[in-house]
Amino acid sequence: MCRLLCVHGPQGFDMAEHLAAFSRIARDSSEYQGDGWGCAWLDEGRWRLYRCLAPVWEDSFRPEGRTTLLVAHARSAFRNEGIRLENNMPFFDGERVFLFNGELHGVRIRESGRIGAEKVFNFVKRFDRGDFAAALRQGFAAIEKRTRYVRAMNVIVAGASGGVHFASRFNESPDYFQMRIAQVDGARVVCSEPYPGGAEGWTRVPDGAVAALGEP
Repeated sequence: MCRLLCVHGPQGFDMAEHLAAFSRIARDSSEYQGDGWGCAWLDEGRWRLYRCLAPVWEDSFRPEGRTTLLVAHARSAFRNEGIRLENNMPFFDGERVFLFNGELHGVRIRESGRIGAEKVFNFVKRFDRGDFAAALRQGFAAIEKRTRYVRAMNVIVAGASGGVHFASRFNESPDYFQMRIAQVDGARVVCSEPYPGGAEGWTRVPDGAVAALGEP
């Protein structure tokens, strides 16, 4: 399944180092992560998005300069289906960007969306009453009740205001599905795996966790 990255640093950080590490993680993953990639970053309070069908390690594009918030997603398409640019994450609804990693079997929810990840995003937003952490808890609980088996369900949602929420649920393969979090050069990083070159300072995001970075 896919690889996720979120970097949050209110004082600003250079994007190149983080995307280089993410590219190596995707390239060296135990599962193929070459069905396209995408990223989004804040530029003077506005989201800028980029998506590409090439693997991240083969694509030469990288956003230049510094930002306070960056997300990236490398895709491993479920059953090699739906490999189209519009299905690449991050998804964007005009305010928030959304990343998903996981696998659900026997899902019984009615929701709009081209692929399952977009349906999860739209479904969770139904529960948003101004507290997105609560929406994630309620939305995850409702999805689990309507799903035969949740292999994993990891979500990162970031808003233009600079707030980030993430949630994690998995029932197997924690070495693969469990997200990690660390402080890297003054920025908080949530990633599918520790950056290459050593795992010092990285901690595992607990199963069932819902947490926030920055202001909501």
